[in-house]
Amino acid sequence: MAIRFDGKVVIVTGAGGGLGRAHALEFARRGAKVVVNDLGGAVDGTGGNSAAAEAVVKEIVAAGGTAIANGASVADDAGVAQLVKQTMDAFGRVDVLIANAGILRDKSFAKMELKDFDAVMQVHVMGSVKPAKAVWQIMRDQQYGRIVVTTSSTGLYGNFGQTNYGTAKLGLVGFMNSLKLEGAKDNIKVNAICPVAGTRMTENLMPPEMVQMLKPEYVTPAVVYLASDDAPTGTIVSAAAGAFSSAQIVESAGVNLGHSATADDVAANWSKISDFTGAKHFTMGNEHSAHFFELLKNKAAVG
Repeated sequence: MAIRFDGKVVIVTGAGGGLGRAHALEFARRGAKVVVNDLGGAVDGTGGNSAAAEAVVKEIVAAGGTAIANGASVADDAGVAQLVKQTMDAFGRVDVLIANAGILRDKSFAKMELKDFDAVMQVHVMGSVKPAKAVWQIMRDQQYGRIVVTTSSTGLYGNFGQTNYGTAKLGLVGFMNSLKLEGAKDNIKVNAICPVAGTRMTENLMPPEMVQMLKPEYVTPAVVYLASDDAPTGTIVSAAAGAFSSAQIVESAGVNLGHSATADDVAANWSKISDFTGAKHFTMGNEHSAHFFELLKNKAAVG
């Protein structure tokens, strides 16, 4: 049965182009009323106008869908409040938040100014947290909500010249992991998309033929699924060019070295400590603690 969003309201941030535009168009095609948010700024976050968001709204309406444009900055408290108020005034509910807005200010850490670190953190992290907070009580009252944040392979694995971006993107995984627990009782599911796509943020990093292969709309099916009624929660889905995988943070089985263990003992047992055979994935911090209590039942390897 096809996934539909009839009667549902979807906010997509950063939807004036690239991934966000692709997401907005597809949600509208599947029956959602869509709020197209985009500041309309440059890749580094400077400047802005509502033309990009309005253009996407015109596409949706021309195809028979329903959408409104919003030009607020997701890093601005007043702007986020206005975004949600506009949505509620127009449609009376918020079912889905796709936190997609982002900027880039790439430089090696030695050359990066802290203002550029702060700016990326504000847009990616707080630009996801603030909209999520603004719709949270609405979703709780509805006993329904879906939130999809946007992480990155840079956050999961690292990339040269992107310490600010990587920090922000992995931070969103931590946000998802805790928020999924708080939302469970109210049927609010929280997931993360890890996209690889040719957009204006990445086109200068890729050859033209790769940009063509990595069209943003090839990522969107995963986002739509993660926002659907039957979505999982607390899941990271990687998507590129029509290929999809699921990512997890895992931990090795570990070794009990005992209370008398020294740094030398850690070094001597490093191959065992770092052996990921039988690695474990935990769904909450308490499971991680329980794992260590079980590990301590084993006989200590060192005195």
